[in-house]
Amino acid sequence: MQKLYGAPGWGSAISEIMFTLADEAYQLVDVTGFDKPGPARERLLAVNPLAQVPTLVRADGSVMTETAAIALMLLDENPHLAPSAGTPQRQQFYRLLIWLVANVYPTLTYGDYPARWVNTAPEELESSTDRYRESLYLWLESQAGEGPYWFGEQVSLLDAYFPVIMCWRPRKAWFEQHTPKLVQIAENVRGLPVLERVVDANQLKT
Repeated sequence: MQKLYGAPGWGSAISEIMFTLADEAYQLVDVTGFDKPGPARERLLAVNPLAQVPTLVRADGSVMTETAAIALMLLDENPHLAPSAGTPQRQQFYRLLIWLVANVYPTLTYGDYPARWVNTAPEELESSTDRYRESLYLWLESQAGEGPYWFGEQVSLLDAYFPVIMCWRPRKAWFEQHTPKLVQIAENVRGLPVLERVVDANQLKT
């Protein structure tokens, strides 16, 4: 069985939601604490020298990383989890899938551990990346429709991101005040019965 290396509440939770929506089996390898020296990090480094989650080890031993890449891999066998090919909605699916990882993720990389990247005033880096991340979410809110999911009535792999990012900075109160559409999508995804185990295991109920 393929193994998904991850930690509760981290980006691996997004991939767990995707696998569950696709009804594809996986074994979770919990590497909680991988961001610090120790056995969990060593276990992750053995399969991914960048020590990032999610890291997926396929049944044939090949390694897949990046939530967007995993989404596209799953889409090959589960075309119903995105808008139909050749439609404007499918183009938006591709755009926003890459937009999230190309724009939002870097603010987490540098803002969550600022002392790794600057020798002086790491709090300024944290603050500036937080503010920029908020501006990104405000733009995303402006693009959202009326739901219940991003593309209307049909859940897609893009929707897997929302329950997880709601648990990250700038946290619940900010999202509720500034991005009610994103909050509603997240709640609708969290409420899917098929995702109950994943939601509970990753503490995604806000």
